Amino acid sequence: RRLKMSDKKCCKKTSIGGQAVIEGIMMKGPKKTVLAVRHVTSGEIIVEDVKEPKTAPKLLKLPIIRGVYNFVQSMITGYKTLMRSADLSGMTELEEQEEKAENEKKGKTQKPSKLSDGLMAVVMAIAGVLGVAIAVLLFMWLPTFLFDRLKDAVSADISNFRALIEGVMKLVIFLAYLALVSQMKDIKRVFKYHGAEHKTIFCYEKGLPLTVENIRKQTRFHPRCGTSFMFLMIVVGILISTVIVVLFPAVASVPYIWIPTKILLVPLFCGIGYELIKFCGKHDNIATKIIAAPGLWVQRLTTKEPDDEMIEVAIQSMLPVIPENNEDEIK
Repeated sequence: RRLKMSDKKCCKKTSIGGQAVIEGIMMKGPKKTVLAVRHVTSGEIIVEDVKEPKTAPKLLKLPIIRGVYNFVQSMITGYKTLMRSADLSGMTELEEQEEKAENEKKGKTQKPSKLSDGLMAVVMAIAGVLGVAIAVLLFMWLPTFLFDRLKDAVSADISNFRALIEGVMKLVIFLAYLALVSQMKDIKRVFKYHGAEHKTIFCYEKGLPLTVENIRKQTRFHPRCGTSFMFLMIVVGILISTVIVVLFPAVASVPYIWIPTKILLVPLFCGIGYELIKFCGKHDNIATKIIAAPGLWVQRLTTKEPDDEMIEVAIQSMLPVIPENNEDEIK
């Protein structure tokens, strides 16, 4: 089915957003969430509904708090759809076949590799814990460690600049990480689907029919992207941490107090970053352009130009989530 809308130059702003997954896109609208994935061997586009979380209590819809809640929910839903996309795309089956062929070539006996649901849950939980530990190590401990070494190496007192310098280090680590993973073959494809998602949303916002030709012409940089959100979180963290360092220098001078303090402040950074993203989504002026500019630049790393087949998948993920009564319009 094709979306029939007026061909308007100026467009509405939609609350519809998505996430690139393995060989596909998860698109979330005001009423439903859909996962569209292309099978790697048959080429078929598989579309299925994604189970929505329960409606949040009113308390979790308050400013700042809603940002933390939505971030956690998006992480949970995103992880589940990512794993599901691996199954729907045939990538899991393909990897098992390649492993079997490799073992047969080496003369090894193929052993059953599937884990029980319970054991798989344990493995995933351990992987999650390790992921959090690595994130704390890279973004919390390492900048503090490097700043302390720098402070010892210079003659001037740079204590008041701790938050700023550590924040710049976090940004460098974040950008270096994105640059490195963007070179991986599989991640490049995910980033291309990310570009297809943004282009499709822009095409819809302009009121154009959702065709491959129309979508191909759109930009792949969107101000409400999760990449921009992560970047804003780091910037907000720098500003708030700077205030804390100036007002309470003793807290920042002790690593085993300062690092836990930064961890405890992450929900606040997250909440404020979310409100800024929402503000940029609603308004288009000089202030919002300045706020959104760094995040849009970072999207040059996390989005790539998609091919036409990827755009076709994006269209199939977008069409089912568009409401008929414009509930998705941000006013």
